[in-house]
Amino acid sequence: MGDRGPASAIGDHRSAIAREWDALVTVGRIVRPHGIRGQVVVAPETDFGAARFAPGSVLSLRVGEAVREVTVTTSREHDGRWVIGLAGVTTMNDAEALRDTELRVPPEGLQALEGGRYYVHDLVQCDVVTVKGDEVGRVTRVELGTGTPLLVVASRRGEVLVPLAETICRRVDVAAKKIEIDPPEGLIDLNRAER
Repeated sequence: MGDRGPASAIGDHRSAIAREWDALVTVGRIVRPHGIRGQVVVAPETDFGAARFAPGSVLSLRVGEAVREVTVTTSREHDGRWVIGLAGVTTMNDAEALRDTELRVPPEGLQALEGGRYYVHDLVQCDVVTVKGDEVGRVTRVELGTGTPLLVVASRRGEVLVPLAETICRRVDVAAKKIEIDPPEGLIDLNRAER
């Protein structure tokens, strides 16, 4: 078969970075610079923002193909978002280069949750079935901006939005990647996008 050429080695390196990045859990997204000293505004994707974005916390980010760790130097909450400073990000231009960048942490650094609460990354890729055993589809993402989180489920006939409520999601088994729902009559057909 021969030696693996340089292109293969580069491809392997990139896929190793992608695997490393994919194993991390998103805790926020940089939405824009704040001020002229390199601070950034973060839209949190965590219930533990005070701890996650505290000075001294270490977060991972990816710019292009490079994954790097950054240390939070300053932090304050403002209108449901966090304004943070990051080590090495000292100008507005530095901060602008990070716009739309996800901030991630290793899963082993996550706090334990109370019963009935779940991390988004644990819900994504769960198979959704009804209590009667009918297949609905697979969770592709979770929408958090609606008050009650919505599971976005890819089905054969389009997306289905399922509220993550105890009255509907009767059993959530993240280890088995399975969610059993008891939807009110018409819920699945009501919000299914026909294609």
